[in-house]
Amino acid sequence: MELKSILQNLPEVTPPVEKKLSFNVKLKWTIIVLAAFFIMSNIYLYGLETNALAQFASLAVIMGTKFGTIISLGIGPIVMASIILQLLVGSKILDIDTSTEEGKKFFQGLQKLLVFFFIIFEAIVYVLMGGLRAYPGFTGVVIFQLILGGLAILFLDEICHKWGFGSGVSLFIAAGVGEQLITRAFGFIDAQGQFSSTGAVINLIFNLINSDQGGAMTEISLALTAIIATIVLFLIVVWAQSLKIEIPLSYDRIRGYSMKWPLQFFYASVIPVILTAALVANLQLFGVLLQNKMDGPTFLGNFRDGTAVCDSSGCGILYWIGSDNVGVVQHFIMGSFSLKILGQTLGHILFFMLLAAVFSVFWVKTSGMAASNQAENILNSGLQIPGFRKDKRILESILSRYVMPLTIMGGLAIGLLASLADALGALVGGTALLLGIMITYQFYQNIAQQHAMDMNPALKKMMGV
Repeated sequence: MELKSILQNLPEVTPPVEKKLSFNVKLKWTIIVLAAFFIMSNIYLYGLETNALAQFASLAVIMGTKFGTIISLGIGPIVMASIILQLLVGSKILDIDTSTEEGKKFFQGLQKLLVFFFIIFEAIVYVLMGGLRAYPGFTGVVIFQLILGGLAILFLDEICHKWGFGSGVSLFIAAGVGEQLITRAFGFIDAQGQFSSTGAVINLIFNLINSDQGGAMTEISLALTAIIATIVLFLIVVWAQSLKIEIPLSYDRIRGYSMKWPLQFFYASVIPVILTAALVANLQLFGVLLQNKMDGPTFLGNFRDGTAVCDSSGCGILYWIGSDNVGVVQHFIMGSFSLKILGQTLGHILFFMLLAAVFSVFWVKTSGMAASNQAENILNSGLQIPGFRKDKRILESILSRYVMPLTIMGGLAIGLLASLADALGALVGGTALLLGIMITYQFYQNIAQQHAMDMNPALKKMMGV
């Protein structure tokens, strides 16, 4: 059977018949998808003996998962398939023209097939390498549950794409970030169900009241730093989201009528940092599993309780590029600052900036956002740049002055913001916080643009549309 025939027969979610769905329909399906995600995140794997991945709570948010549950794979297979396919297409190893409708369908089908492979592969790896160890005789049962959960996430993402407000992957990340942010800001109950000032805001209030106790000033400084860093990053990201270049356009058939075509500073949006963070998260998970299997540190890292460390037995790549222990401000307050911490932080920042820029370029070239695609969209809309001949080549050359510089600068900036949040010690991981802010803002913009007319009046007033 030919590959094209296989791709055409892959299971998929039926798209809506209507060209444009109403706000209420999209809201209904988005809530259903979100509810299903939270329900599955509380269904624990039957036959699971030990959950060695439970220590990766911060990585779980980025991967849209909760380790030990049926959705332990999270968005990992979807993201890994996307990364590999983009690298293959971007490097021309796979010659797929994504600018055509046929090429786009082939790319999407190939990506789904690759997701199926990674769901099965990661489920087997997680169990057999000890990340999610099953009781004797239950190995197959646990793997089967993980595969079911992975497929559920895949099709929930597809439902959200076709029937909801956008990407299910983005929705799952935003939901996890929101839950973690509220817990770390206002949490007051520990794992044993006892009262504890675990949240930064609660901890700040508690130590201000009991400021005469030993160590209170350190706790106050740490809590204030986390809260201020989170607020400052939020304001910077919201401001940066509004930065854009506007190309003046006019209708060729309607004289005197003009408009502006916006090109956002974060041209590739949140996708580059999602791919960067997910790649690092998957490498860290694989590094821990590999260390467990090899009974010692590997080239990926030397892990202790899930954290990359550097000692006499070795450091590894992930110690210098991961987000573990890069909070230089926290180390300075606690008196544990060192040149090694500074080097680790700089390595993390540079790696995130460079990789986010690379993924930005790949994403723009493979997702129909290149200058040639934009030029075609403008011409198909009956628009042209005033003072220039209506020619795709001319329009493409003008757009090229902005598209690629915005792609690279936006990728570098978003990588810098994500890694700086880690360095400053924000309430949640830098990547998670940045993703949460940008995804929420993106959903808000899409809803405001597409459903300003058919939205419920009360919601419209609340959103300021």
